[in-house]
Amino acid sequence: MDQPLDTIIVGAGTAGLAALREVRKRTQNYLIVNEGPWGTTCARVGCMPSKTLIEAANAFHRRRAFDEFGLRGADGLTADLPAVLRRVRALRDDFVAGALRATSDLGTAQHSGRATLLGPGLVDIDGVPHATRSIIIATGSRPSVPEEWLAFGDRILTTDTLFEQPNLGPRVAVIGMGPLGVEISQALARLGLEVAAFTTGDKLAGLSDLSVNAELTALLKKEMVLHMGEPAELREVPGGIEVSSGSNRVVVDHVIAAMGRVPNIQHLGLETLGVPLDDHGMPEVDPQTLQIGELPVYMAGDAHGDRPLLHEGADEGHIAGINALAGAPQRFRRRTPLSIVFCDPQVAVVGQRLADLDCNRTVTGTVDFQDQGRARAALHNHGRLHLYADQATGRLQGAEMCAPQGEHLAHLVALAIQQKLTVHELLGMPFYHPTLEEGLRTALRDAARQLPSVRESDLATCGDIGVPALE
Repeated sequence: MDQPLDTIIVGAGTAGLAALREVRKRTQNYLIVNEGPWGTTCARVGCMPSKTLIEAANAFHRRRAFDEFGLRGADGLTADLPAVLRRVRALRDDFVAGALRATSDLGTAQHSGRATLLGPGLVDIDGVPHATRSIIIATGSRPSVPEEWLAFGDRILTTDTLFEQPNLGPRVAVIGMGPLGVEISQALARLGLEVAAFTTGDKLAGLSDLSVNAELTALLKKEMVLHMGEPAELREVPGGIEVSSGSNRVVVDHVIAAMGRVPNIQHLGLETLGVPLDDHGMPEVDPQTLQIGELPVYMAGDAHGDRPLLHEGADEGHIAGINALAGAPQRFRRRTPLSIVFCDPQVAVVGQRLADLDCNRTVTGTVDFQDQGRARAALHNHGRLHLYADQATGRLQGAEMCAPQGEHLAHLVALAIQQKLTVHELLGMPFYHPTLEEGLRTALRDAARQLPSVRESDLATCGDIGVPALE
């Protein structure tokens, strides 16, 4: 066996590439190993191809507003789904090519194959043991699919296979209405497919606020059949796959499994580390150092499933890459939690969810976009936003929203929470007219009315005029 490597990175997704960037600044004595396709989950089968599909779906759906705008001829527009999917794949391939360039010059420092841990300082790679001073586990995740569904073959789709299809439908069932299920089901419905969506829960897209969730549920039910509360069961019938949920039955051509993702830790050898594992075979990971116990082993990104989002995976790869080569691991302050679902209106959860807060110490500021000026002008006047602030200090704690252009509003709220701003401090900031951001101001004003007042000379006390077109 050769001299120990300084580190071995297991996995070349977003977290692995972020770790690689930091490792290469500090040493050339490393190895990055990846099993399966290179190019990251986000670029190949996740964020980017799904958003490309959603953009096409929303563009086509917009035709329904043309008549009210005074634009005629929308009835002549059609969606060429095979062409839509070809564009998704073409753009996807370009995104993947960009990700591949990040490892194109590594030479023998990269390896395609399977890595299995033999202990905290030893990794087997395709039958060859490699000694290492540290290990970074960034093995990512895979779609969750019940084993019995595999009998339906290629009629069961996940995001790993959805975008490879030359065509779809026309009848599709989406099982699971978390962020991914909500995005995909609405996009396919807007492209003209008959979509039936199923979820065992009563909340969608990661929301916990009942009022915001009710708004999203009502809007989605206008575009698809939505069954909630009962598990979905599948069976073969003449003409397709029957999906049943309680008393509900539907026969479809394809079923899209959108029940989340599971970490790729099977056969990884975590049991050889000598630390306790939970019922899912997962060790405890320090969220600020990414360290497993006191070992020189770090786990980043979807591999541990704590924050399965690209920006969090990139942050965790950065942390793991630094700490794997440090004398003592540093503790990093994590960013304000931020998740966005790219349905229409967009869903976002920022900071603390309502379910995580003490209702006796929290005030909620609300805005309904139905009468908001800019939203009405654009015919996007649907959705609502709830802000949560500490009753004693006025400091912003979190938000949940189902709002037009919610991705931009969510970033503003996240920046404010990260800077520990209060409701009144935010109200002292500029808001241009007419913008959707004025809706955020409406929610802030609503929260301010429930908080102790500030001095009258502060522009934060500048109230609404009472004219919707001016707010």
